Amino acid sequence: MTDPKPFPLPSKNSEILNFLKSRRSNLAKMMEGPGPDAETLDDILSVAARVPDHRKLAPWRFIIFEGAARERIGAHIGRVFAAQNPDLPDRVEFETQRFMRAPTVVGVISSPVECPRGTPEWEQRLSSAICCYNMCLAGQAHGFGAQWLTEWYAYDPEILVELGLSETERVAGFIYIGTAVTPSLPRARPELKTKIDRY
Repeated sequence: MTDPKPFPLPSKNSEILNFLKSRRSNLAKMMEGPGPDAETLDDILSVAARVPDHRKLAPWRFIIFEGAARERIGAHIGRVFAAQNPDLPDRVEFETQRFMRAPTVVGVISSPVECPRGTPEWEQRLSSAICCYNMCLAGQAHGFGAQWLTEWYAYDPEILVELGLSETERVAGFIYIGTAVTPSLPRARPELKTKIDRY
């Protein structure tokens, strides 16, 4: 086995800097088809997985919802919501449509790994969160809209059982990917100097 070829040293890339400076989520409710094809989605996921990962544990996994799978999970969400909120029957249909807002939805699951050398769980959780962000960036770099959401069903025990999560797993986010139909508008950002201290 030959040694892998090293990556080039970092160099200034104004195109990437401009992309990051203008990054803005695209609202899932403002997406339509098409979504990424299989090859493109594989590339988006491969980029999502290129994250800081202490001791190479890969403490995350992905669940893909496309086509009829979005309807199936939506029906389950609707049933759970109806049972928990009998006084809100008019909202059940809205809840069943959550995953229909975009043609592709990817659940990023934080899945900590037992590590004899003691990689902290917190670091593993952070790694899964960066997967979410990388996935949004990769989706947009491929020309699609992307939004990172959680919403109530990301924390509901019945939904987590339906998704097959173990007791130690958590939903880091659902990434909605589709064709954006309206441009995103700039949003107010914090005054950066109020968020900086120097030691």
